[in-house]
Amino acid sequence: MPSSFPFATFCAAATRPCRLRLAVVAIGLLLIAFFASAPRASAQAPTQQQLDEALAADLPTDPATLVAMVGQSPILLGEINPKIEARIKEVLAGAGQEVPEDQIKFARVRMLRGLLSQTIQNRMFRESFLLDQVATQTAEKRREADATMQAKARQMFFESEVPELREQYDVMSLTDLDEKLREKSSSIAAREREFIDAMLGHLYIRGKVNRDPSVSLAEIHEYYQIHQDEFYQKSRARWEQITVMHVNFPDKNAAYDEIWGLGREAFFGGNMQAIAKEKSQEPFASDGGVHDWTNQGALASTVLDQQIFSIPTNAMSQIIEDVDAYHIIRVTDREGAGVTPLADVQDDIRKILRAEKIDKSQAEAMEEVQARVPVWSIFPEDIPGAKPLPRIASRPTNR
Repeated sequence: MPSSFPFATFCAAATRPCRLRLAVVAIGLLLIAFFASAPRASAQAPTQQQLDEALAADLPTDPATLVAMVGQSPILLGEINPKIEARIKEVLAGAGQEVPEDQIKFARVRMLRGLLSQTIQNRMFRESFLLDQVATQTAEKRREADATMQAKARQMFFESEVPELREQYDVMSLTDLDEKLREKSSSIAAREREFIDAMLGHLYIRGKVNRDPSVSLAEIHEYYQIHQDEFYQKSRARWEQITVMHVNFPDKNAAYDEIWGLGREAFFGGNMQAIAKEKSQEPFASDGGVHDWTNQGALASTVLDQQIFSIPTNAMSQIIEDVDAYHIIRVTDREGAGVTPLADVQDDIRKILRAEKIDKSQAEAMEEVQARVPVWSIFPEDIPGAKPLPRIASRPTNR
């Protein structure tokens, strides 16, 4: 089909199943652009069920609409939607063609769900941090503590974040900075809110998760014993190589004469790397013909592989005839197959076990957050333990 063939004409002539497949593929390609900067997003083409569910979704449009409630903290559509609409506008401007409304709606739904999930999780950590500070005190004490923490976080925002934003956007006044941010579908107030949530959430995680857990030698040894197969190492070697390709000479005799001369020069000159760098004809010639650690059986050339793992080390080989070349090699180091000693891998194991402990601690902290902070959302299926937000609660209040 010519590239200029109208897409709409093709779809009109297609059967319904074909049209559906084309729509799904088109949306999948569109999502790659839409989700390039969106959190928790997937650029894979959606299934027909996902497409149907998204198109059936009744999306709010009023910025004052409540889209989630995290503990006692509301999340309004206006906190999220500007980023979505800005991204959609950016992608559509670069699309170069009209994009069907159903595809735009699908992208809008997926972006809203991703951004809302991220905002809810940040707010959950913030709420947990506040709960840790006030424990079982009265609601009034909670409000006072919340106000105090926000005031301190706001001060940090204006002392650390705002100067960087001023420098980034090359402005001096807060008014000019706010105008620049609004051009990017943000604002000082929005950036302040995100900064406070992130900072308080970070403080909560820092208090719950040990970022530098200790790992004992007994734990390292146990891991080593259980994962012996992972530490099995094939025979490996590293070597220097000079190569002459048959194709670069009138015949094989001429190629042989050339490799013989290079070998003689290297032998009496004592420097294979210098000869290889100047005259060898293989990919590693510019590096002096030096081949770093390579496992036995990894080479395409079975002839070279056999020679590398059989000839004595630190001695130049005889001329090795291959299918399309002649070689001379010198194996500089070789190790036999076997399990790598614990002493050689214990630092790597320690890093693995530390990461596992941190991941486990983070998962436990998240489970604790989910248990203590109730969440209501218009997409409850995206947050474990969340409840559906009643439609009457999600309606914006009259002003």
